[in-house]
Amino acid sequence: MRRAELVMALALGVLSAYLMVKSAELPIGWIPREGPGGGAFPFWLSAGMLVCCVFIVLRWVLRQSPVSRSAELYFNPAARGTVMIVIIALTLMIGSIHIIGIYFAIPLFLLYYVRVIGRHNWLLSLGVSISAPVISFFFFEIALHITLPKGYSEPLFYPLYDIFL
Repeated sequence: MRRAELVMALALGVLSAYLMVKSAELPIGWIPREGPGGGAFPFWLSAGMLVCCVFIVLRWVLRQSPVSRSAELYFNPAARGTVMIVIIALTLMIGSIHIIGIYFAIPLFLLYYVRVIGRHNWLLSLGVSISAPVISFFFFEIALHITLPKGYSEPLFYPLYDIFL
């Protein structure tokens, strides 16, 4: 488990640095009357990932986390089944985005993940699965002017565009 944590942190750190360099080829600042530059979101997301990776490696070196002191296998048999279920659910979600759109695929995935896999109550499950796409819509579509795929559900969003844009 120790080695897996370190290898993943280093791999994601290298990937984050690469993505920062590539996204900096586009404008990463705010463009007046347009919103953020094309590289802004990937750049700052990658920068945040890189900072997290540095902290993970630092905690690993100092052996501050339970995982860094563990000698267990990376995957036990019970965890392997759960990981496969999540991979299948994510694959179905990503595959359905072009049909039902991201704002319907994400809540369905979150409802399944939080309610079925996480075994949380209906109030929390519905709260998370409804609020995530609403917040995402206002953040990306309205605040940042970044259009996300809506599939066949796009006409449902026309009234919102008329109100907010």
